[in-house]
Amino acid sequence: MTATHSTRLVLDEHAQDLLFREARTSNSFSDEPVTDEQIRAIYDLVKWAPTSMNQQPLRMVLVRSDEGKQRVLPHLMASNAAKSEQAPVVAVLAADTEFHERLPEVFPHKPEAKEIFADDAFRVRNARLNATLQIGYFILGVRAAGLAAGPMTGFDAGGLNAELFPEGKQEALVVVNIGKPGENPWFDRLPRLDYDQVVTEL
Repeated sequence: MTATHSTRLVLDEHAQDLLFREARTSNSFSDEPVTDEQIRAIYDLVKWAPTSMNQQPLRMVLVRSDEGKQRVLPHLMASNAAKSEQAPVVAVLAADTEFHERLPEVFPHKPEAKEIFADDAFRVRNARLNATLQIGYFILGVRAAGLAAGPMTGFDAGGLNAELFPEGKQEALVVVNIGKPGENPWFDRLPRLDYDQVVTEL
């Protein structure tokens, strides 16, 4: 019997399905709570994934309370606000544009690392890129916990940043609803590009 692509991977097929093939972006959520322990376990897994020079610029604001949602929802597109209002946890994922301040701690073998990012524009580009990488890892971590993630970029970034990060040192990149899927949570599965449409060789 010829091996399938999935059986050529070390990760077992159930885990492949959980993280990728059967995982979906949820548009509705049940009222089953998401615990602090689950979110901590997700972070404690995905923190090991790589970033350039171990920058780790991702910062997260977890929104559970009605008061917190009243601060966040007005800055979301109306359709997204309705989803976030229902979700047990809303994670505002942001890039710390002052990540270099922690480089002596997280990249200690290169004492001059902090100075490499003295230029503001260069540092902000790095913060956004590497935080976006970490957001991808985080979404997979949510799936690994048996939860559904609903990532969204439809929001007023200026308004949300002013509300949550008034000091101007962090930038909201993605808002992710987290929980167990609710009623009719999925849109129809959209097509994906094939290998030969994406990959070229030199």
